[in-house]
Amino acid sequence: MGSYSLIPVLVILVIFSGFFSATETAFSTVNPSRLKAMASDGSKRAARTLELVEAPDRLLSTILIGNNIVNITAASLATLLFADLFAHHAIAWSTVIMTAVILIFGEITPKHLAKTFPEHYSMFSASILRFFRLLFSPLNFIFSLWLKLLSRIFTSVEDSRVTEDEVLDIVDEAMEAGTFDEQESELIRSAIEFDDLEVQDILTPRVQIEATALEDGRPAAEKLFRSSRFSRLPVFEETIDNVVGIIYEKDFFQNPGKSLKQLLKPAHFVAPNTKISGLLRYLQQNKAHMAFVVDEFGGTQGLVTLEDILEQLVGEIWDEHDEVIEEIKQLGEYSYRILCSTDLAKLFELFEMEEIESDNATVSGWVMEALGRVPEVGDRFEYENLSVEVLKTDERHAIEIQVEYHPSEESEEKDD
Repeated sequence: MGSYSLIPVLVILVIFSGFFSATETAFSTVNPSRLKAMASDGSKRAARTLELVEAPDRLLSTILIGNNIVNITAASLATLLFADLFAHHAIAWSTVIMTAVILIFGEITPKHLAKTFPEHYSMFSASILRFFRLLFSPLNFIFSLWLKLLSRIFTSVEDSRVTEDEVLDIVDEAMEAGTFDEQESELIRSAIEFDDLEVQDILTPRVQIEATALEDGRPAAEKLFRSSRFSRLPVFEETIDNVVGIIYEKDFFQNPGKSLKQLLKPAHFVAPNTKISGLLRYLQQNKAHMAFVVDEFGGTQGLVTLEDILEQLVGEIWDEHDEVIEEIKQLGEYSYRILCSTDLAKLFELFEMEEIESDNATVSGWVMEALGRVPEVGDRFEYENLSVEVLKTDERHAIEIQVEYHPSEESEEKDD
């Protein structure tokens, strides 16, 4: 009868083994931000749990000490039990049976449940863990000294900071889990990637700048204001490389007796590699809405507006005067009409292709580079899985192309 009295003790030890295993999983997967929110709402259990989470070393050592004590004790008592029940092979029977019992009831099952309900389980176990933390405090103190010694001997050189790619992965996982919708996810991604963009990535190229010459006077400016519907116009002398200022539509029409020179507001100039986050602050400080991008020779490379910068965060912004233009229009399953003013990165992103190393920011430059000359209507070329045909041009560059995508067998299998 004495041997059978060990069975209830073994059951209790296995329960505690499951408790410590589940606790380790729950506290390693629990969301601290969620606990903080619950604690802010007045949950005392969440506050107690958060206190344990914020001292991970003491928490982990408490769990490991408790788990090892119950597992080793259970294995020892099981050996005594099986020694009485089986005269021969008691150790083998004890090892096989206790391994199965500990794995099923002390590890796999409790860890699975704790991973499924980490917040609930961590808050349930917090009070019990606080008791064990106090009980094992002498051992925890010894282990803390040991860990400090190890950290001095083995100095870590690994950078523990979270990388941008890791944050983006977290955002993707949160969207898949339903925490964020697609729009929220895109906004977060845009905010994270915002500081990586440079002015040259978003500028309006010089050939597309609507500007008026100072020497052409008010008639030319008025005509451009009415046709373009812009509220501000760049003004240059002789060539667009010599921008002398900006005129505002309101000032222009409210002061019919003043010349363009009298209405000029100062222009702002930036380098192509200026970060758009830095330019945003600069424009805000100077209460300006646009800046001209100048190359190494001082020539005008393009123009960036405050709206261009904000669109990198919130997407395309249209006002009541804008004509809504589709840069990319799908014609068939694998057929697209693409405006050549579209960013080249968008084209490669559309077809999930790796970006090429190119000095061209737009599809127009890519087409000209591929053909090796000024494009003409009907020109064709192949690039990887793409067949490209030029649909519209002017004397200097391509305006519109049609792209046929030929999916590989691998990509078709993925779609299936």
